[in-house]
Amino acid sequence: MRIRIAVLQMNSGTDWEANIDALEQGVAAAAQDGAQLVVSPEYTDIRGDAATIARHALPLDGALLPRLAQLASRHGIYLHVGSVHEKVTAQNKLGNTGLTFGPDGRLLATYRKLHLYDAVVGGQQYKESDDFVHGDALTLVDILGMRAGMSICYDLRFPELFRSLRAQGAHVIVVPAAFNVRTGHDHWELLLRARAVENQCYVIAAAQIDGPGPALPCLGRSMVIDPWGIVMACMPDTTGHLCADIDLGRIASVRESLPAWSHRRTDVYST
Repeated sequence: MRIRIAVLQMNSGTDWEANIDALEQGVAAAAQDGAQLVVSPEYTDIRGDAATIARHALPLDGALLPRLAQLASRHGIYLHVGSVHEKVTAQNKLGNTGLTFGPDGRLLATYRKLHLYDAVVGGQQYKESDDFVHGDALTLVDILGMRAGMSICYDLRFPELFRSLRAQGAHVIVVPAAFNVRTGHDHWELLLRARAVENQCYVIAAAQIDGPGPALPCLGRSMVIDPWGIVMACMPDTTGHLCADIDLGRIASVRESLPAWSHRRTDVYST
């Protein structure tokens, strides 16, 4: 069974409405190309400084969800919005939250980023824990006969998460991201391919490119990787979308020919 998926590469900026318009245009183009599942990047809704982001954050029962639901239903597709800024009033912080919609517009799943990026890269300090709350749960959703596991950006550096998603039946894992150019040049493709090989899953990585700051520009290089670690498709350095066909038979074949999962020493280690 083959499933046609699309990843969007975006350059979301400080204009919330323009970003959502760009998402709608990207989804329409991908659906026109036959995509059954469309994945957008982390921070689809807004990028910029902390004040700009906080000003545009919305609760999940706010105005954004109906618009995204209508977008999915209008095109009759599954839509995974890589992340938006969720206003979490109780903690006076934000959730970095991915949203999955079905072709009827129903919200099928939400996922809050588990690992928050506190680092200094190229002299630029990142401290997501100042503004965001951690997620506290694994999230998987069934889409067209495949089980999709959720992650966001910095989660990519934690193979335990991906192993846990595979243990819960994942066939594909989505990795929406806003990966900066400094770390991205050396780590982005390397880590994506490693997660695909280790777990014998497709990896669907939708990324931001460039950006308004104050962070370092984002790398882009959205890509789709098969369970053998082969890059099936990779976006050039521009906004737009790419499509690839996921073959569930390919997953079964790779797992049967190289049954590493059944060779794990769970008597010695747990993951």
